[in-house]
Amino acid sequence: DGAPVKPLPAGIVALARAAVGTAYGPDAAAAYAPDAGIVNLYGPGARLGLHQDGEEPAAAPVVTLSLGDTCTFRLAGVDRRTGPFTDVELRSGDLLVFGGPNRRIFHGVPKVVDGTAPDGLGLPPGRLSITVRETGLPG
Repeated sequence: DGAPVKPLPAGIVALARAAVGTAYGPDAAAAYAPDAGIVNLYGPGARLGLHQDGEEPAAAPVVTLSLGDTCTFRLAGVDRRTGPFTDVELRSGDLLVFGGPNRRIFHGVPKVVDGTAPDGLGLPPGRLSITVRETGLPG
């Protein structure tokens, strides 16, 4: 659309690198070069269907930070979007890293629990998700 591309904030990159380091070790953290960030606000009653982050060629881990209301984060499989599922409760401040053989796992958010955000967060009702990834795309 012609809009300038802005670099990711240094604090977000540092947080994502630290998370990758905790999950996969210092060499993975040093090699991690995230170049894309996606911010989604899931308002009261919102959901996100199962999907796979397969549009970019990079195999680097995906890091997602949850703020606001608690949600159910659902994982299926790399080669299936049907059950059995693994459901993980993500609360405000939780950070999730998925990579390696699960980098392209089907995942989604079937439920956001309204009114569970910590007081004084200063966000609208719902769950704010900040996802950081290395795309492997040029430019």
